Amino acid sequence: MATGRTDVPVEVFLDGVTHRVRRRDAATLLALMERVTGETAYMWGPSIVGFGEYHYRYDSGREGVTPAAAFSPRKTAMTVYLVPGLTEHPELLERLGPHTTGVGCLYMKNLEDVDLEVLEALVRESYEAVTPPDDSAEQ
Repeated sequence: MATGRTDVPVEVFLDGVTHRVRRRDAATLLALMERVTGETAYMWGPSIVGFGEYHYRYDSGREGVTPAAAFSPRKTAMTVYLVPGLTEHPELLERLGPHTTGVGCLYMKNLEDVDLEVLEALVRESYEAVTPPDDSAEQ
């Protein structure tokens, strides 16, 4: 995904987004992902807004740490990073609205054209797939 977590304030990065729709959609995603994850946003590399983190290890032995949920307001589309990928929820993608996909990326040009409840469900499923349940609430 990106090079690593940084100390750049998320607000500074988002204030620099010049595309009007991407800036508006970034504010929407910031609120949505904070609500879904319960995490504070931070910058991951120069252009990814991340929430929480998780450690991954591939069968090849390669491993690292990446955000558990993330988005980036790219020039051509808003990118939402989903793990373990998009093949897990084809029924949700069918209901989402206009989008395209990559391996673990969801690209949307305008969040006003998509079903935000479906997007929230996709983000929640992805986040919960890579984060352990909070057992402290049961104690």
